[in-house]
Order: sequence, then structure tokens, then C-alpha cells
Amino acid sequence: MKQGLFITLEGPEGAGKTTNRDYLAARLRAHGAAVVLSREPGGTPLAEQIRELLLAPSDESMAADTELLLVFAARAQHLARVIRPALERGAVVLCDRFTDATYAYQGGGRGLAQDRIALLERFVQNELRPDLTLLFDLPVEIGLERAAARGRLDRFEQEGKVFFDAVRSAYLERARHAPERYRILDAAQPLAMVQESIEALLPELLARLHG
Repeated sequence: MKQGLFITLEGPEGAGKTTNRDYLAARLRAHGAAVVLSREPGGTPLAEQIRELLLAPSDESMAADTELLLVFAARAQHLARVIRPALERGAVVLCDRFTDATYAYQGGGRGLAQDRIALLERFVQNELRPDLTLLFDLPVEIGLERAAARGRLDRFEQEGKVFFDAVRSAYLERARHAPERYRILDAAQPLAMVQESIEALLPELLARLHG
């Protein structure tokens, strides 16, 4: 049985998920929580190899179904080797992206049917879902500018505005349908203000962990 707390951080390119994941981890650890940091796709050596396949630009275009199956193959390994064991130990798992990203990128961006994604979700995850999802939302133009400033773009970052508009819409639609799980943060704000918003969530997170 799951005993820990599973928190996912979602959002498009340039939203600052990794920076804010690390900030939240430090704040939770300061309150005595055992925290495991991970990311998707990836999280284990094998899953990171799949990540490289997914992100590396290639002369051979990847079919949308191939992309979807690779994402869930990496997720199955990640769940088995990292997420489930950590939750069973009572840790807080902070994961940079999870299945909401699949609905946003492969569903919204690629146009794959939601029910096909849901079928794989049930197959790979059984009943496991995040306890809480922090959605870092910002206008597409700002996110793409931030991603470009980091340097060489990966295969997803090379997509255009239409793709990322669809990704953002899919994220916001999922949040609208499950307000009890999502907390939307304005990632277009300066980092200090975003982290103030995270700080304001700490009492809720600690109460969930110890409740």
C-alpha cells in the first residue's frame, strides 16, 4: 500500500519545473520529509536511455504511436524501480512531469485519442495517480523564448507555436476537470514570486504527508 506522497510538477517548455522542484524539495526536507527527486521520461538508467531516443532530433521522423509507447515503456520502468518503492518507504516523490504530460503532449500536441492514452495509463499504473499536481502555466511565447535561451533545442522544443498552444490547452483542460488535484501557478512571474506561491502550499503538503 502506498504510504508516501506523490507530487508531480507539470508545464510546458521554459516553465521552470526543475528549478522549482528542487526548491520544493529543499523546503520539504527542512521540515523533516524524506524526498525523492525524479523526472519523466527517465528516472532510471534504462528509462533515461529511452528519454534520449524521445528527445534526440533524428533524420527519421518518429510515429506518434511509437512516441506514446516509448513514453509508457519508460514510465513502467520508472514506476517499478523508483516511484513505487519510494512511496512504500513513506517518501515524498517529486517528479518533473508524469502522465499529465502524456495527455498534453501526445494527446493535445500530437492529437492522439484520449482513450488510447487512458488504456495505457491503466495498464502501466493500475490505480496509482499523483496525490497533487503543480501546473506551472505560462504563455507559449515566453516558454519558447526561455527554452531557446538554454541552447540547443530537443525534438519537442523544435515544434512550433500551434503544437505548444495545443499542449497548454490540454494541460489547462485537465486541471479544470480535476481541481482537487491541481494547483495552477503563474510561471510567467519572476522566480521569487513563483517560489512564494510554492511556499504558501507547504502547510497543505505537510498536512497531506502527516495526515
